Amino acid sequence: MKGEDIFGYLDRYLDTAGTPDYPGAENGVQVEGRRPVRLVGAAVDASERILLEAEEKGVDLLLVHHGLFWDRERKLTGRRYRKAEILMRSGMAVYGAHLPLDAHPEVGNCAVMVRELGWEPEARFGSWEGLEIGWQVEARLPLNDLISRVESVVQGPVQLLPGGPEEVRRIGLVTGGGGSFIGEAAEAGIDTLVTGEGAHHTYLDAMELGVNVLYAGHYATETFGVRALAAHLAERYDIQTVFLDDPSRL
Repeated sequence: MKGEDIFGYLDRYLDTAGTPDYPGAENGVQVEGRRPVRLVGAAVDASERILLEAEEKGVDLLLVHHGLFWDRERKLTGRRYRKAEILMRSGMAVYGAHLPLDAHPEVGNCAVMVRELGWEPEARFGSWEGLEIGWQVEARLPLNDLISRVESVVQGPVQLLPGGPEEVRRIGLVTGGGGSFIGEAAEAGIDTLVTGEGAHHTYLDAMELGVNVLYAGHYATETFGVRALAAHLAERYDIQTVFLDDPSRL
């Protein structure tokens, strides 16, 4: 497949132009590449280690959630030069999708994680700049059972801020750094928020607003979208995919 055909499809499918995002996210094509796409790599971060592994495996197109550009620095020096050198040497293309991938109703991090936990997304939750990122579902189960279910899905430990009830009835889920949504959860009648991480003050938010918060890891909660998006492309274009794992443990 030609890279530009896939890029155009992804732009439309993810609505990169119509989705707000943080400055520097640079959704869409970040590096255009110079060869046909036969192997798609999926990764959470465009880290130097991921780029080297992708080059070694012969990846033609790398899909990432956290792309190459997050600050205003554009000088090709230091680690930025090393990444550019890998990309120019390999001819690999890079496509980034941050909030468009978090929020997507089919292959989004949040939607896929909700399904992995055993529910269907019901109503939107977690608003940023008018964009609804996450989902909420009704559930009736002991809090400890939910913790075990989340740990199984992310294949790692969960940190609990025990501000809410021991019997879970309504769950809100926003992957990544969703600790800032505790207040919105309380206002929406959500008793338990599942997310990746949050700041120190979110402990007080959880305890004082009466919301359980499950921190399952920023990285661990954001592997779902790139995997699902790569699988979607594999089915649509009959191409091969590989997941490249570089967990931050955060």
